[in-house]
Amino acid sequence: MFTPIFTITNKILNNIAKIEAVEEVIRLSPLLPLWEKQFKEDAIIRSVYHGTHIEGNPLHKEDAKDILLGKDVIGRPRDVQEIINYRKVIEFIDEEAKKKIDRITELLLKKLHRIIGDKILSVDQAGEYRTKQVVVRNSETGEVTFRPPAPLEIPYLIREFLYWLNREDKDNIHPVLKAGIAHHELVRIHPFIDGNGRVARVVATLILFLGGYDIRRFFSLEEYYDKDAVSYYQNLQKASSGDLVSWLEYFTFGAAVEFEKIKEKVLKLSQDVKLKEKFGGKQIYLTERQVKIIEYIREVGYLQNQIFPTLFPSISEDSVLRDVQDLIKKGLLKKIGSTKGARYIVV
Repeated sequence: MFTPIFTITNKILNNIAKIEAVEEVIRLSPLLPLWEKQFKEDAIIRSVYHGTHIEGNPLHKEDAKDILLGKDVIGRPRDVQEIINYRKVIEFIDEEAKKKIDRITELLLKKLHRIIGDKILSVDQAGEYRTKQVVVRNSETGEVTFRPPAPLEIPYLIREFLYWLNREDKDNIHPVLKAGIAHHELVRIHPFIDGNGRVARVVATLILFLGGYDIRRFFSLEEYYDKDAVSYYQNLQKASSGDLVSWLEYFTFGAAVEFEKIKEKVLKLSQDVKLKEKFGGKQIYLTERQVKIIEYIREVGYLQNQIFPTLFPSISEDSVLRDVQDLIKKGLLKKIGSTKGARYIVV
């Protein structure tokens, strides 16, 4: 029977305490509808880009954004398809979480992999367990760093793992720890010929969603892993001995870092729920540049014309000025002074 080996260290406790505190702040912070929508879209872009980049996809973040917007991008068809598939699988787990499914099944795991492998893997590989022995090698030295279980063991190992994950006393384990354990175990079993890391990460995210730690769908754990991929893989490797403490310390710390980053951004903007009242409860349309302008003023205290090129290097001063004047008309900003040294502040 699958029984994860770990102890709750002070590091893990501290990380979970931070996650708990941040989750409550984000959940209770009021946001204007368009800002909430933008936060969610930004999280999807970050998850899609970093979730594929860590696997070696060479496309840039702007390329990923353009692909998700339906624009043509120059790149290998496989790389483009990986971006599309990851977006689809994130949307899929979001829908599953909304249904409040009470268990994660083999059928669901295979469905996730089928979406991830669509038009990339062959029909007999996408959504099906691997039938070949594989090894994981160090990309620089060629040394074998990990030898996953034999193909014949996979169905048994997956069923044992899912039995543990879905058992009746499953709520005794904190959702963040459960997500971290699931992430590692799926990487360890390596049930599919390709795409195991992506499956592990989306399953971990789904477990967080189902456990009430969706953080309003604003977060991207993939970004944290991708920013130091060496550390990510090293911590996964450390747990191959069976002791998950080091991995869970890393996993919970990463979640705490990402959630704290989201909290800071949310707090900057949540104060402006009063603007909704000012406009009689109507939604205020703000462009991405206008949101950035308000964020900058909240951080610095004011904005001046000479800062426009620094804030928006590729945008003309006239375009930025139109955004500022529109914000003034909407009653969100106020201009102080009338010369080139004039300052714009949030009302």
